[in-house]
Amino acid sequence: MQIIINPVKDKWPGIIKRPAISHDSLQEIVEQIVNDVKQNGDEAVKKYNLKFDGVEQGSIQVSEQEFLEADYLVSDELKKAIVMARGNIEKFHMAQFEETRKIETSPGVFCWRKSVPISKVGLYIPGGTAPLFSTLLMLGIPAMMAGCNIINVCTPPGKDGKINPVILFVAKMLGLKSVYKTGGVQAIAAMAYGTSSIPAVYKIFGPGNQFVTAAKQRVSMDGIAIDMPAGPSEIAIYADATADPSFVASDLLSQAEHGADSQVLLVASSREIIEKVQAQVSFQVKNLSRKEIISQSLQNSRFIVMEGIEDAFELLNAYAPEHLVIASQDAEQLADKVVNAGSVFLGHYAPESAGDYASGTNHTLPTNGFANTYSGVSLDSFMKKITFQQLTREGLTGLSVAIQAMAEAEGLDAHARSVSIRLTQ
Repeated sequence: MQIIINPVKDKWPGIIKRPAISHDSLQEIVEQIVNDVKQNGDEAVKKYNLKFDGVEQGSIQVSEQEFLEADYLVSDELKKAIVMARGNIEKFHMAQFEETRKIETSPGVFCWRKSVPISKVGLYIPGGTAPLFSTLLMLGIPAMMAGCNIINVCTPPGKDGKINPVILFVAKMLGLKSVYKTGGVQAIAAMAYGTSSIPAVYKIFGPGNQFVTAAKQRVSMDGIAIDMPAGPSEIAIYADATADPSFVASDLLSQAEHGADSQVLLVASSREIIEKVQAQVSFQVKNLSRKEIISQSLQNSRFIVMEGIEDAFELLNAYAPEHLVIASQDAEQLADKVVNAGSVFLGHYAPESAGDYASGTNHTLPTNGFANTYSGVSLDSFMKKITFQQLTREGLTGLSVAIQAMAEAEGLDAHARSVSIRLTQ
């Protein structure tokens, strides 16, 4: 784990670069699978499920019997934990509803904006080595609250051909009945273009690996909306002399265990802090079940000493992390320096895992530097905004001079006439 001391700015781009596989080979593979699913539907989906997940399938859709069986396989303790998390997530997202307000911009001219749910959405829930049932809470809850009519869920099956029972428990609890046993690029393509089993949707949500992210970006070229380019997970931590090295190490490890392509970044105010954190990482990792994955992920890690606070946060903003932990007793004040981040965790008792599961904020966040332009998923993500305007005759009269002058200046006389014809009759 290399330590970098006060790097000069021209070195920053190399330091904050994310790990990636060959872009050309990635795009080629994704394009082939997307086109195959587009042309051959369920047949192609099943082919790639067999190729990548080793599962030979009959029906792709989860049956009612599978939902019932799953319910018995989830412990009461876990069910209670999920219900608690659901409550907090619902509270936070409920507060995001906006009232429709009519604004009188001029006498007799009324304008307003109305939130309308996106009628057809698809939720991608990662499976594989860590079936993320928590992601279904984060996507399913706001989708249901928004009032989306069709909510399709795609998630990869295990080697036994079944979906993780906790994912099915959460789906049933939320009232999500359309769950499909497929993952990867083929799932994104199926939701984008539709198959005989999986209806097409207007917008696709959910994180995934670089293949899933590339597939989402590919289908967006055909007019399918996506939430954001959410790829491999990442965390950045700022730690000063008040930080507890064991806490910092635990946050780094919690993110590193997501996958071999995850990345962790530590920016500390002194070398001493970093060395203490490194010692804790080495100590704690020994007892973790996913230590091999963590070991690979840590090869992408960066440990940086930035003695100046302003430089430290300038570097962190340039990195634009998915998750940012500020491990300092002055975290609330330092938070004002953050302009690029998906979700921020303030102080010594706000671990990143709180946001992952139960604090109430949404954990579907922009990665790979996209936090400089994208927000995380919210209730608004499942809505579209329609604007309305209503004018009385007096209202139009008041605007008529401005409208006609502007229309004529642009050479659009029909625009001008649409006003004058109303006021001369």
